[in-house]
Amino acid sequence: MPKTRRCDPRLFDKDLTGHIYIVTGANSGTGLATTVQLVRQGARVVAACRRVKAGEEALAPLASARGSAEVMELDLNSQSSVRRFVAAFKAKYHRLDGLVNNAGVMQCPEGKTEDGVETQFGVNHLAHFLLTELLLDTLKASAPSRVVCVSSVAHAGLMGQPGELRLDDLDFAERGYNPTLAYNQSKLAVVLYARHLAGRLEGTGVSVFSVHPGWIRSNLIQHSMPPFVQNVLMRPFSGLLGLMSKEDGAQTQLHCLLDEDAPRHSGAYFSQNSILYANKKDKAGGWPMKSPNPLVYDDELANALYTKSLELCSLAVPSP
Repeated sequence: MPKTRRCDPRLFDKDLTGHIYIVTGANSGTGLATTVQLVRQGARVVAACRRVKAGEEALAPLASARGSAEVMELDLNSQSSVRRFVAAFKAKYHRLDGLVNNAGVMQCPEGKTEDGVETQFGVNHLAHFLLTELLLDTLKASAPSRVVCVSSVAHAGLMGQPGELRLDDLDFAERGYNPTLAYNQSKLAVVLYARHLAGRLEGTGVSVFSVHPGWIRSNLIQHSMPPFVQNVLMRPFSGLLGLMSKEDGAQTQLHCLLDEDAPRHSGAYFSQNSILYANKKDKAGGWPMKSPNPLVYDDELANALYTKSLELCSLAVPSP
């Protein structure tokens, strides 16, 4: 039976008063659980949500907490929305202690973002890439600071489909669209980018991590099966399947945000347990662990992804 990894309880005693965090998709799932914990410890969390009203309703119970949460609109389907969010954030805040790139979509029908990019790659990787790049100056000025990029076990392959990245066919024009392969591709891009970014930021005091939060009971599964099946019918078998609550699912990203030792592993992949790993030795996860996908350590591919992402976001190549 998979054993759920949990943070050292002492991490939740830390006083985060004065700390500023951004969490995308903070109105539900692990994004909500992460936000709740940080606010309880005194932090100010900017909840970056597509549906502002849903975010405000979800975070209303935190009104009497030590810290506070503010909902700001961010639609990851639109690069213009990302740029507006960053402008609004910088107009109000001058520090950023942690950025949690948490929101995402999974195995959705074929489609494209507002900017003409395959939806899963555009939302899961590219929008968060743009968000992170536009906030790097603030993160550096606030160092020590941290970036947590939420990926998935799917970056190594899922449901018989490999974890691969085809930069010459991101929209599946040649391959024919496969929702699982597209999801795997987007999540591999997340891990590659985190490792590449950590190398670029070495010596700046900004640490970067990619994480697999575990198999969470949430609505993310909606395009693969009815959420009722996963969240209700499968609940009695949660222990055997490794299904976990949003609070347990938030443990890995909270560990990367709060653990004093984590920055020594900047660029590494941190994983909750998962029965979905192909190799038995990987199923226990690890904080950190070596990714079972060798493409994660392909520096040439990571550089090519970075260059392609700059192009798709209309960003200039930074000066050395």
